Amino acid sequence: MKLVCHRVRNRASKGLSSVVLFGHWSWVGQMGRRSESDGTSGRPSSRLLWWVKRGLLVVCVIYVSVPFMMRLFPDIIKHLVYSHRVRVPFFVNLSQPADLYLNHTVNMYLKSEQGISLGVWHTVPESQWKEAQGKDLEWYQDSLGAGIPIIIYLHGNGGTRAASHRVGLVRVLSAIGYHVLALDYRGFGDSTGEPTEVGLTTDTLYLYQWVKARSGSSLVVLWGQSLGTGLKRMRSRLLILHAEDDHIVPIHMAQQLYEIAQSAQNSENQVKMIPFSGSLGYHHNGLYKDPHLPDIIREFVHTLAP
Repeated sequence: MKLVCHRVRNRASKGLSSVVLFGHWSWVGQMGRRSESDGTSGRPSSRLLWWVKRGLLVVCVIYVSVPFMMRLFPDIIKHLVYSHRVRVPFFVNLSQPADLYLNHTVNMYLKSEQGISLGVWHTVPESQWKEAQGKDLEWYQDSLGAGIPIIIYLHGNGGTRAASHRVGLVRVLSAIGYHVLALDYRGFGDSTGEPTEVGLTTDTLYLYQWVKARSGSSLVVLWGQSLGTGLKRMRSRLLILHAEDDHIVPIHMAQQLYEIAQSAQNSENQVKMIPFSGSLGYHHNGLYKDPHLPDIIREFVHTLAP
């Protein structure tokens, strides 16, 4: 915010200097036309200067007031960060994943702490879909210890686990041969409570510990997207996948994350980044469509095997 204000002020000050130096021709380059002149002194009209001053005042007021707004109205800021009220897709019964053709998936609710119930889907490998028909929650939980890799999917800041791109990714991971557990954080989907940074971390750690308690020797991998990523003190192997045409989280931010992770790991071999060409049109949510993604994931998971 400071940088933006600084740039606006610089541009405005350049404009004002031009006014003094070049009379009524001063704004041709910036406004696309001649500015008004009083016809005698060579200075622009007082009306134009009035608008410039007021514009600068508004920018500076916004710059100064934002920190106070964040303190006085934290709920407003929370809704800007977490779009949990937008429960898309609409009219979907999250307790019935089979309605979305995830017919080898069970829905369950886990209690991460007092008063917080988390909606979670557990999808078994696609190869087990026939065996999974009619099975209860106990069968699904027991299947976690069969030595097959398990992916915990942490989604972004809006919608629910039923969003089309999330369901698409679950299908890809299941088709590769992995278990997938996808949760809605507190306040999202059919999970209770309100989202906070601490709360989302608590929910994620609870699900991870719940899975580890049932996974035996099975490998457990975290898959985070958008809000679900971030890791300054992480020491595990890391794979970063990012589309060059992602306009929500620009690729330079992924590059920064890559550099931070490299610094934390102290080893280039522990961190890998794969960009996807902007010509593919994947944007923020479309990486699951890439035909090479299954091979990329298999290769990475293979490096994690003990």
